[in-house]
Amino acid sequence: MSIGQRTEAAAIDAASEAKTGAKPGAAAGLADGLLRAPHLSIATVCLSGTLEDKLAAAAAARFQGIEMFEHDLIASPWSPRQVRQECDRRGLSIDAYQPFRDFEAVPPDLFAANLRRAELKFDVLEKLGVDTMLVSSSVSPDAVDDDDLATEQLNELATRAQRRGLRIAYEALAWGKFVNTYAHAWRIVRHADHPALGLCLDSFHVLSRDSDAAGIRVVPGSKLFHVQLADAPRLNMDVVEWSRHHRMFPGLGSFDLVGFVSHVLTTGYDGPLSLEAFNDVYRQADPRHAAIDGMRSLLALQEAVCARGPSVVRERLQASSPPPAPRLGGHVFTELAVDDISGADVARALASLGFVHSGQHRSKPVQVHGTWRFVRTNGLRM
Repeated sequence: MSIGQRTEAAAIDAASEAKTGAKPGAAAGLADGLLRAPHLSIATVCLSGTLEDKLAAAAAARFQGIEMFEHDLIASPWSPRQVRQECDRRGLSIDAYQPFRDFEAVPPDLFAANLRRAELKFDVLEKLGVDTMLVSSSVSPDAVDDDDLATEQLNELATRAQRRGLRIAYEALAWGKFVNTYAHAWRIVRHADHPALGLCLDSFHVLSRDSDAAGIRVVPGSKLFHVQLADAPRLNMDVVEWSRHHRMFPGLGSFDLVGFVSHVLTTGYDGPLSLEAFNDVYRQADPRHAAIDGMRSLLALQEAVCARGPSVVRERLQASSPPPAPRLGGHVFTELAVDDISGADVARALASLGFVHSGQHRSKPVQVHGTWRFVRTNGLRM
């Protein structure tokens, strides 16, 4: 941690303490005593195929929600309302809509155009039934280095969003023109002091810049509106290319995601933990396989945080238990693959257990013995 980073973190600590009258951290973030397990989500940009393919894959992998990436909505034949219905049918919430780019710290004429653009996006959010829009820090050549102006303009955006029951999650891109660290984004959000304006934290944008993630603990959980997770290998390359092609699911790269998530949960944040891994391999793989791998990575990360994280985080993660095993009713089928030699022996063994040969497939060497399927495969497993 550099001297500049320590100074910045100390300044954030002091500002938070002065504003709230209390030390930042777990006690303040979890004061309500409610222990809620994280809501697991995945960005549609992680997966290949049509939007229908992506929703089916996310639901099959037991994700609870998705992030809607704008290009996926544009490419889909479904209207926003149809997308909402399809998500509802699959038991998926739409946790965020993204991205909304190049908004803040711009001249008045461009600011007016950006507000008109935002209102049109708000129309889409309302039809989708999503209440959070992710706004990434500007890379526009028209943007100026003026935190007061950025604060004023984001405040106006949040005011318009609030009128429609929406929220703005401001995210510092690692390559943002002026705002490129979460600490800088938090200063702007804190100064704006608007209930509909909060932070989006992306582990890639934080950890790719070697920012000290411990500073996250000073942000009240109520001001964290969305959290995105991605791992990555350490590469010496342009950060934009690194981000857009080489992100990985948690546990497959070099980032300390256990520490990152521990800091996030210590604040009392109870929103989604969402995978956002831009990766060329994932976007060419079978979406169901990629979604299952993504869910496995999140569950493994949760276990690691539970093992290594602070006690308040462990208690929160342990507060959620897996769903109870289903009660079985009706028939249960077990399929046995046998060859010509073992088949007769297995048939006799089944008969000795009380199973009766009750059917034969018309074209395949498949027999049914009671509630058991008996498959003869000439030595090949089916």
